[in-house]
Amino acid sequence: MTSYIPINKGNYSLDTPEREAAFERLRAGDRPADYAEYRRLWTDLPRATELRDYPVHVDLELASVCNLKCPMCYTITAEFKRKVNATLMNFDLFRRLVDEIQGKVWSVRLSLRGESLLHPRILDAIRYAKEAGILEVSTLTNGSNLKSRDFCRDLVQTGLDWITVSADGIEDTYNRIRAPITYREILQNLRNLLEVKAELQSAKPVVKVQGIWPALQQDPGAYLAAYSPLSDLVAFNPLIDYIRELPDSELLFEPNFTCPMPYQRLVIGADGTAMMCSNDEENNHPVGNANTQTIHEIWHGLAMRQVRELHQAHGGVAALGPCSRCYLPRRTRDEPHLVDGREVVVKNYVTVHDLKTTIEQMTNQIDK
Repeated sequence: MTSYIPINKGNYSLDTPEREAAFERLRAGDRPADYAEYRRLWTDLPRATELRDYPVHVDLELASVCNLKCPMCYTITAEFKRKVNATLMNFDLFRRLVDEIQGKVWSVRLSLRGESLLHPRILDAIRYAKEAGILEVSTLTNGSNLKSRDFCRDLVQTGLDWITVSADGIEDTYNRIRAPITYREILQNLRNLLEVKAELQSAKPVVKVQGIWPALQQDPGAYLAAYSPLSDLVAFNPLIDYIRELPDSELLFEPNFTCPMPYQRLVIGADGTAMMCSNDEENNHPVGNANTQTIHEIWHGLAMRQVRELHQAHGGVAALGPCSRCYLPRRTRDEPHLVDGREVVVKNYVTVHDLKTTIEQMTNQIDK
């Protein structure tokens, strides 16, 4: 029985093949062989359902709090607020975890559900991880803290490898979704980072800008034109039903799904809770506690073993609550679009009755 094991599903380039290749070269930096091995393991381990002694990648969520209320984000829901301890990661915990995984884990991402740049020791965290020899240290941000050129300078000097800035749409669309940040402000913030990198003659951090497809689908070429001069890559995500508007009966799944994540990564939330995967945003299936356990103990613990066994038998979606609402096993439909004369395929998630959520629906339901 052939397994469906999607790798990197859910985020797609809007950019040219030339810029995509350059982005990968910049990510590799001065360690191209190590980077190639890291990416090989990321793909090959889940396809072979092969378990390493340590994960390839660890998410260490520095902040589960955010300074925005974007209408498509799960952090605005009452369920998230009830279940998740919105906090900042204790820095001693962070250092202990990095000490354990140095030399064993290839990459670390410092964000998950919140805004990592709100952590008062974000710069110290990046430096600590890089000094420990982590190949790739990255984070996701809404870009609000990039308004300070001094902060941008400090950020570049930490050695951060990769930063992804979420920017949904341009002009009024951006203003409606990402308030109180304005479109003009995010352009200037990205410009600040670009200019500081140039002043310091640093290719890092590589900068990816990404947005949700409904926010840019009216004119993806204009979106690309706005952000490509200020970034190394422009990408998009098909809209995911994070706020749970769709009933379970509307969801369609690929057959024989086996999740790649239990062979790729381990996720530690800001309060130390270890999550089954990066898509268990409400902590519905914890697999350990990093405050009292090591990464190794959690990775090889009973809870993670059970998750792997369920997915190897193609039973994870039926048996595990987070998997039943996850986008990875969801069925998609290829929708081609022309962007500057190139065909870009959008893999939109399909439902029984082909429901669609518009920007107007999303923004009207939130009191900004």
